[in-house]
Parts: sequence; C-alpha cells; structure tokens
Amino acid sequence: MKTVLAVDLGGTKTATALVAEGGLIAQRRKQPAGRSLEASVAQIAGACVENVNAAGVVVPGIYDERTGNAWCPNLWGTNEVPLRDELLRKLNVPVCVDSDRAGYVLGESWMGVARGLENVVFVAIGTGIGAGILAGGLVVRGAHGIAGAVGWMTLEGEWRPEFAACGNWEHESAGPAVARAYGAAQAEAVVEAARRGDERAAGILKRAASVTGRGVANLISVLNPEMVVLGGGLLEGAAEFMLETVRSEAMRWAQPISARKCRIEMTQLGEDAAL
Repeated sequence: MKTVLAVDLGGTKTATALVAEGGLIAQRRKQPAGRSLEASVAQIAGACVENVNAAGVVVPGIYDERTGNAWCPNLWGTNEVPLRDELLRKLNVPVCVDSDRAGYVLGESWMGVARGLENVVFVAIGTGIGAGILAGGLVVRGAHGIAGAVGWMTLEGEWRPEFAACGNWEHESAGPAVARAYGAAQAEAVVEAARRGDERAAGILKRAASVTGRGVANLISVLNPEMVVLGGGLLEGAAEFMLETVRSEAMRWAQPISARKCRIEMTQLGEDAAL
C-alpha cells in the first residue's frame, strides 16, 4: 500500500500526517510554523519517513505551478520562495504543492460534508482568509493561481492603506483582526472571553461574522455553488458565535435564487480537510 506524506503549512502551525490509499490518516504531528523557508522544509523533511512514496504540501498563499514558487505573506514574508525545488532537494520523493484553499475544497468534496458535489466553495478564516473554489468538479485557479484570494474582496467602507497588505475582508474579519479589536494577542482569547459571557468579545465576533456573511453572499451570487463550506481556525473555534450570523447575512445579501439553492455548512473534516 502506498503512503503519502501530507503537509498543511498554516500561518501558525505545521501539520503533517501519513495518508494511506483510501484516505486513512496516521502519525499526525503538529508544531509551530517555521518562520523561514528553510525551517519549514526542515520540519517537513523530519516527518518524511522511509516508507513514504510521495509528498503533498499545501501552503497558505499563492502557489505558481509553472515556477514552483510560493508567496505566503502570513508565513514567510512578501517575497516568493522556491518551495518545490527545496522540497525535491530535501525529500527525494515526488512532490505535489498546492494552495491550502484548493486542498480544503478537494478534501471536503472527497471525504467531507460536500462529498460528491461538484460546485463547492470552501471559505477558510484563520490567520488569513481564502476560498477554495470547485466548479464543475475542477478547482478554479485563474491565470496565475491566485483565484480564491478573497481576503482582498471589498465589503465595506473606503480604501485604507492597511488594506494593501491583506485586503478589506481579511483586515476586518480574520483572526488577527478579531484579536486586534479586543486588544488580545490571539483570537482564541476573544473566543474564550465570549464563552465566559463577555458581551464585548461576543460583539466583536458577531461583527466579524457579519462582514464574512457579506463576503459569502458575493461568492454565492458570482459562483452559484451547491454548498459553501466554512472552516479555518477562527470559524471552527467560534462557530457558536459566528455561524448563524454568517448564514443570515449571506442569505440577506446574496442573489435570492442562488441563495435558496445553496447550503452553508461547517467543515466536517476540520483540520484534516487539507491533509
């Protein structure tokens, strides 16, 4: 039986696992994200055991299949890095690299809540915001692999200089935005405060959910999916405070026929979707 090393390079963590044919996951490992290309590749190489036949790696950013370069500002800064070449040099097995958003939507349509569907959008909200788009059973990538970089979607207000680095939606609704609004180091602290009954924390999460609902509405109107799957560290951790607001705002703003025919669901696979 062939075994693949699956790697999800996140903005805050590196998750690895061995995946057998049929999707059986074993030997999971999670560690803090490497803050340089060399550190991340070393983490991946450390998980590549002798019986691995190939490696699949997803990145939180843009991957250019033609060059093998990755652009991941939430992980390694704003310069492109030669990820594929470094992985091939260190691992000595065939390597496939893709964006994490593509991994998420493929995982959920294969083994998760969207199993068997061919028109699906996976919206991931964590350190950043991105969308994996499946149309007619194929991942939508765009001319340069950038399709799905929805964090740059304009959802409210006028342009401000801080939007240049990550976009309007991401600046207002991703994990760092929630933490910043509350004055916390991490978004997890805001979620915990909301669970303790802190109305200010709950309000910050609701506002992030409202903005996200409008983003989801735009995706429903433009893409007419059968399902929108919600995931990522912030949405999964704060679903009790965010999910219904995302749904109601999306239904309010989306094209009505497309909205009625689209389900909005939380991820079934969670962190395993990209693996």
